[in-house]
Amino acid sequence: MEKAIFGAGCFWGVEAAFRSLRGVAATAVGYSGGHYENPTYRDVCTGRTGHAEVVEVEYDPAQVSYEDLLDLFWSIHDPTQLNRQGPDVGTQYRSVIFFQTPEQEAAARESKKRLQEAGRLARPLVTEITPASTFYRAEEYHQRYFEKQGHSFQGHA
Repeated sequence: MEKAIFGAGCFWGVEAAFRSLRGVAATAVGYSGGHYENPTYRDVCTGRTGHAEVVEVEYDPAQVSYEDLLDLFWSIHDPTQLNRQGPDVGTQYRSVIFFQTPEQEAAARESKKRLQEAGRLARPLVTEITPASTFYRAEEYHQRYFEKQGHSFQGHA
């Protein structure tokens, strides 16, 4: 198993999207990329912790590739919006890929370059690609939130 971490707006829908992929063994929502230790949801919502809402994806690379995860990532949010997705505004909702290995970094950078060069987006991509830092698991009520509310992902997976 391998792990990947993505931020693409509110983590509830992002988690549901990744859970819909065959080969994804587990997901967890949480916070990463900031300077504040052991943040809570309330802390992160202030916008002062530096953390993004993220999803940690544990996947089987024999069933789903990192490139497949990247394809889904790009398709489920607008990577041209700086520090927001839809009605959610703030640095905690930024578009970000936290890479774990040099291979993930190279794949993420190449994927971003391909998408930008394809010309399908009207604005430049603002997605950060940065080394993974500590992942702080969010409070339990956020985990698998869509499922707990009786919703399923209806999207691009």
